[in-house]
Order: sequence, then C-alpha cells, then structure tokens
Amino acid sequence: MNDESMREFISRMVHEYYREFHAQEPFVPGTTHVPVTQKYYDSAEMNAIVSSALDFNLTSGRFVESFEKKLSTYVGTRYALTTNSGSSANLLAVLSASESQNDADEPRQVITMAAGFPTTVAPIYQAGMIPHFVDITLPTYSVNVDQVNEAVNHHTVGMILAHTLGNPFDLDSILAICEEHGLWLVEDCCDALGSEYYGRKVGSFGRASTLSFYPAHQITCGEGGAVLLNDPRLARVVESYRDWGRDCWCETGHDATCGKRYTQQFGTLPFGYDHKYVYTRLGYNLKMTEMQAAIGDGQMDKLDWFVTIRRKHFAQLLAGLGKYEGYFILPEETSGATTSWFGFPLTIRRTAPFNRPGIIDYLDRARIDSRLLFAGNMTRQPVLEGAMYVAEDLAVSDKIMNDTFWLGVHPSLTTEMIDYMIETIGCFIKEL
Repeated sequence: MNDESMREFISRMVHEYYREFHAQEPFVPGTTHVPVTQKYYDSAEMNAIVSSALDFNLTSGRFVESFEKKLSTYVGTRYALTTNSGSSANLLAVLSASESQNDADEPRQVITMAAGFPTTVAPIYQAGMIPHFVDITLPTYSVNVDQVNEAVNHHTVGMILAHTLGNPFDLDSILAICEEHGLWLVEDCCDALGSEYYGRKVGSFGRASTLSFYPAHQITCGEGGAVLLNDPRLARVVESYRDWGRDCWCETGHDATCGKRYTQQFGTLPFGYDHKYVYTRLGYNLKMTEMQAAIGDGQMDKLDWFVTIRRKHFAQLLAGLGKYEGYFILPEETSGATTSWFGFPLTIRRTAPFNRPGIIDYLDRARIDSRLLFAGNMTRQPVLEGAMYVAEDLAVSDKIMNDTFWLGVHPSLTTEMIDYMIETIGCFIKEL
C-alpha cells in the first residue's frame, strides 16, 4: 500500500472506532450525568489528529496554517495567531497592546470587570500595570458602561473586557469611550466565539481580541487559544512575545525570510549576528502544536452548527424557566447582539425562599451539573488580598458572587436533557 491508500485505510478504521467506542449513550433521566460543559466531536476530528500524528510534524505546519486562516476569515480579522491557551492569548494581547506605554513614569491602570475569570486580570499585573475594577449589569451580565466612563482617569491606558458567557457588551459605547480618551481595547472573547454585535463578529472590534479552545468553549483543541488582530505591526509584536521574544519572523522550518540573516547590527552584538538568535523582547514559548491545531481545524467546520445549537438550547431554557421569574433574574441578550451562548445564567432574587447552595445541591443530586460565574467578585478572591488595585462600587458583582449559577447549553446536550433541567428546577420549587 502507498501512503495515500494506507491513510484511507486508517481513516476508515478511526471512523469505525469512533462509532464503536465514542458515540453518545442514550439519555436516562436521573442516571445519565448532564454536564455543564463538554467537548463535541466526531470521527472527523479524530481523523485530523491521526493525520497529524502520521505527518509527525510536532510543532506547527499545515494544520496550524489552515486553522489560523479559518479563524481570521470567520471572525473577520487580518490575522489570527494561535497560542497554547486562552490565558496565554490574554497575556500576549495585553503585553502587546500596552508595549508603547512601558516607559510611562506614572502608574498605568487598565479597566476590567470584577465579575469574571482571573486570567483576564492576571496579564494586567504581569505587564506591570494596575487593574481598575468596574461592575456589571443585570440581566445582561455585561460591563457597566456608566461606571467605565466614570472610571477613566489620567492613569488609564486601556481596557480588557470579556463578553460574559458569550453575551456581547455594548461595544458602541465602549469604543466611543476608548476613542475619546485614546485608550486601547482588548476583547476577551474566550467564551464568545461566534457571537455578533449588529451583524459583526465579536473579536473584530478591539485593538486585539482573544479566544480560548479549552474543552468547555465553543470549539476545542484540548488546550489552546488565539490572538486576533488587524494591525500588522501589532501582529509582529504578538508573534515576537509568543516566540521566545525573538526579532526574527521566520516560520518554523524556514530561514532568512528577511533576506538579511547575517547582515544586520543589533545593539552591541557582533555585526551579522544570526537574526534567528536576536531577542528584542522578554518573551515566551506560547505556540500551539500541530496536533492541537488539527482538532481545531476540524472543529471550525462545525462552528456555525455549534452556535445554532447553543442558541436553541438557551431559548429552550428561557422559555421553560420563564414561569419561575419570580424566583430568578432571567438573562437577557444585549441589544443588537446575536449571542453564541456559553451558558445559561440564573440569579436568585432576594425574595426567593431558597439559596444557591440549596438549589445547586438539589441539581447535583439529580445528576445535573452547574457552575458559578467564575471568580464572582475578583476583589474578594484570596489572591488579591494585599494587592494593589482600584475599584468602583461592585454591588452587582457581590450579588452574582452570592446568588448566581449557570447551566450548560453546549451541543452535546439534547432536547430531552434541557427539558429534564427545566423539570428538575420546577420540582425543586414545588417542594419548597
């Protein structure tokens, strides 16, 4: 057998293996676990990673190139630079967006939301800046624009804001504030791939934006992330920080792309020092591997369907739980948004005769998984005890820290599972 026929044979075997050992089991209410997040895949992704293994190109190659192209085309940006995680993507985006401000004499502040995930905050500290925390609003769970406007001061240099649970924030207002004050914006789209704001994909608005491909997200590479940009100069900066801090921009396996590999002067290095070993930044190795990209490349072909199913499941939960609005603040989509929902948030009203531990324990015993809204109020987390930060009034963040949880809407769920969630919450309320 030649290479092509052998690969075709292996592909058929992988497909049969998937059907035999990976197909989803029938749902049994009360017995089958209903996960809040779960990767969705079939034999196509398994075959992609096997094909990558057969190539045995372990760093980056055809799959990374294809995946990056699909990402940039889908979101509508000029560049998509893959990374080893969404957390790394946030670090790269913030470092790169703020690089020209590194020599500032005064403390630099970056506006961000207290209700979110810690890896949106960590890059601010890692870049030597101070987070300025603002609140969110209910029922959209989006950043409080009025607070952002009030928070801007002469120390403010930029913002990194997340589209919470996939729901876009008010980009028109935030971009207007950035324009007025000369601030950069990093969109944290790690939960929001596929969301749109007035018909335009989120991730295409900010100076840079970030994605995560952890299994919980809209698509997965197992681990992985990406930085999306339009500015070629900024893309070079991101690439440099990602690739050890080197000045060279040669792709893996290529040399002398600039045509001046041994003919340049850098600082006090000897003239003609090999450009591949010249470092102009204190960088990292945060690149994605070819096998990770192979999975993501296959997942991109399903992304539109993933978004449709997530929206369908969200709508089913919203319709089914509407009768319990006296107990919960139900989520609302931001005006102008078409949301690729990451989850379905519920916030318990102050007048409800139960608390969050009671209902999530009841769901857990019914084999229904749930999650809190990440860090709750980040300023309450032990890691920030004694840390330097600025904060506005965070009353809503405290509310969601105490009273909010969310349910899954991912594509591995079925209509029967969603109905079971609704029925179980109804049973809990009836038993009060």
